[in-house]
Amino acid sequence: MNRFATAKYRSIAVAIGCSLALACGAAGREVYRWVDSHGVVHYGDQVPPRDAGRPQEILNSEGVVVGHMSAQQSPAEIAAAQERERAAQAQQVRDRNLLSTYSSVRDIERLRDQRIGMLADQIRVTSQYLDMLNAKMAKLRTDGERYRPYAADPKAPPMPAQLADDLVRLQSDISAQQENLAEKHREEAAMRAQFASDVVRFKELKGGH
Repeated sequence: MNRFATAKYRSIAVAIGCSLALACGAAGREVYRWVDSHGVVHYGDQVPPRDAGRPQEILNSEGVVVGHMSAQQSPAEIAAAQERERAAQAQQVRDRNLLSTYSSVRDIERLRDQRIGMLADQIRVTSQYLDMLNAKMAKLRTDGERYRPYAADPKAPPMPAQLADDLVRLQSDISAQQENLAEKHREEAAMRAQFASDVVRFKELKGGH
């Protein structure tokens, strides 16, 4: 069917639908108008199951729209809509905070430099402490090479329990500080990204200034 025939069919369908709408309205029944998946307008006092999920309009006896019925949504669509609403509300809160906290981009950059500077100090201290632990570990391992099972001499004495405990405890401390240092670097990256986003959004709210 070409587009002219399709348009003609739709015109006929609409005309028939209007007559049906008036007849149903005169009988005191609700009349629904909806558009199917092919773009054809339908009228009737009942909506078939195949089109039940599509938006519908309710008409009175004069063919005037007196109500609407939204398209049915799946649980996933409802959840997505709720998430969009939460995100929009959160953005509004962030926007208000930006405008109430800062008067210029320079204010944002000043606070960024201050906080990143404090975090850089923490990173430096943690790095220095980790270097000290690694140096201590190197010494303990050197001491441990005199004992079995690390000594080359099969007649070497077994490692003292205290030395073995010190090695285990020190390795645990090193692992904890390595993770601490990695977390601080992640925090620094996230902080830089957040301030960069704040600058961009502040300029948008201020019309590019």
